[in-house]
Amino acid sequence: MACSIDNLDIEEEFSGDELEKDEEVKDVVMTGPADLSACKRKSKKISRQNSKENVVATTGFVHGPRSWKNSRRSRNGFGRGLPKKRGGGGKGVWGLPGSEMMEAYEDINDPNYDNENLSNGDIELKAVIPEISLEDIKKKCAPIVLEYFENGDTHEAAISFEDNIPHNVRDLLVQYVIEVAMDHKPSHREMTSVLISDLYGHIFTESDITKGFENLLANLTDLIIDIPDASTVLGNFMARAIADDCIPPKFLKIMKDKSDSQPFLDAIDRADTLFSMKHGLVRLHNVWGVGGALRPVKYLTRQMSLLLQEYMSSGDIAEAIRCVRSLEVPHFHHELVYEAIVMALEANSAVREEALCCLLKALSDAIIVTPDQMEHGFFRVYDDLSDISMDVPLAYIILDRFVERCFKQGFLTEDIMKKLPSRGRKRFVSEGDQQFIKNHRIS
Repeated sequence: MACSIDNLDIEEEFSGDELEKDEEVKDVVMTGPADLSACKRKSKKISRQNSKENVVATTGFVHGPRSWKNSRRSRNGFGRGLPKKRGGGGKGVWGLPGSEMMEAYEDINDPNYDNENLSNGDIELKAVIPEISLEDIKKKCAPIVLEYFENGDTHEAAISFEDNIPHNVRDLLVQYVIEVAMDHKPSHREMTSVLISDLYGHIFTESDITKGFENLLANLTDLIIDIPDASTVLGNFMARAIADDCIPPKFLKIMKDKSDSQPFLDAIDRADTLFSMKHGLVRLHNVWGVGGALRPVKYLTRQMSLLLQEYMSSGDIAEAIRCVRSLEVPHFHHELVYEAIVMALEANSAVREEALCCLLKALSDAIIVTPDQMEHGFFRVYDDLSDISMDVPLAYIILDRFVERCFKQGFLTEDIMKKLPSRGRKRFVSEGDQQFIKNHRIS
């Protein structure tokens, strides 16, 4: 009985599965009381491992389900949670990014074997900067330059040039920017001179600007084909660059002896004349004039009045048109029409009226003065006619005659004719009344 009781106690200590698996324990139980000491020893906890071994005896660790069999996590319960070999190990993976470049192919039969291995020490590596031509610079810089002409932001242009143009071809950039400006208006040339001055020391160096001018002087013969006054314009650019301390004054003396071409010498002489004239450095800041939008109204009015006076003395319509365009104030052309009509009223001469009418017709045909600007100019005269008639008593009669002449030329609309003001002639005395008053005074 004692043995049977002890046998029951031993059975309670072991779990069902463990009791079935431990054959040695069964043998001990079936023995007598003499072996009870061996029966009462607790067996080690048996747990199944997710490894190649069937049974591994461990203490204090319980594994998860069998689905973790292929898990790559650390099996000791510790670890940083990082993939092995930083993602470069394991079956069916490509390895670390760029690791294929670090491999050394030493197998001669390997198709990737490199005969000129860098480890031999007989190969020298140098940085190669690709060459860029003027045509490539034109493609990259054309939108940048045109955008700068629109907004005038030199800082934005500097960032774009820095990102797109290498340092070794900045002289070609200077050349291209000046070529574009030579084919544009004086205001754009002034903006180009400001751009070169602002970017000097940051994007452009003195050697870049000097080489750019040398390239332009060498290609001046070809530039004259498209830009007849290229020598004068280039001379202005060089003189302005000297005034802005972008190139030294000795540049002109050095370049004089390098060519005998007449356009070349004309450009050098133009720059030398501007630089050596009295107060030349001060005047060179306005070598391109002041932009139309920046000029005061009084200045523009004065310039238009001088323009008309010069035209009346010379009769050169082409020169007058060139002067109007150089002012670059298309929104203010109504002032030119106003000044021309007032000049015709004050002259009271059929010859002057005909000349001014021809000038307005030429400006209208060339679409320099638009129809709305023409109407605005005439309507301004209509509004001020009462004041004008105080200085010119026959203003109404002369204006009627001048408007009729312009309408026959075909550049005035019927609206202007319909709105022409007229002052009713007051009846003072008739012919018979005049004789009556004379006789009355004698009597």
